[in-house]
Amino acid sequence: GRRRRTGWFDAVALRRSILHNSVTGLCITKLDVLDGLDTLRLCVGYRRGGEVSLEPPLLADHYADCEPVYEDMPCWSESTVGVTDYAALPLNARLYLERIEALVGAPLDIVSTGPDRDQTIVRRHPFG
Repeated sequence: GRRRRTGWFDAVALRRSILHNSVTGLCITKLDVLDGLDTLRLCVGYRRGGEVSLEPPLLADHYADCEPVYEDMPCWSESTVGVTDYAALPLNARLYLERIEALVGAPLDIVSTGPDRDQTIVRRHPFG
């Protein structure tokens, strides 16, 4: 019930992490905290020295010189709390999740829609 500060999704950093860690599927948690926002932002690149890159810098020192490049998406006004069927999610929520999959190149296996264990959408069982 407390207010949360939401940071924008960084597809560039996650794509690199997926590559280095051989990730085969993702779990998105707390989708419900995005309910009711006007706009969602996805970091799709980094601007450094006037150039946009779809890859993160190789040197940690260069992150300080980077500015995120965002793609904006509309949010949804309907509640996602407790939804357990992917098709029952609001259209804009599904479009957001599908855009994440496309940007990072890995499927979303699990989507959490609330704090309880049963408030989960399992699209593909990670161990099955």
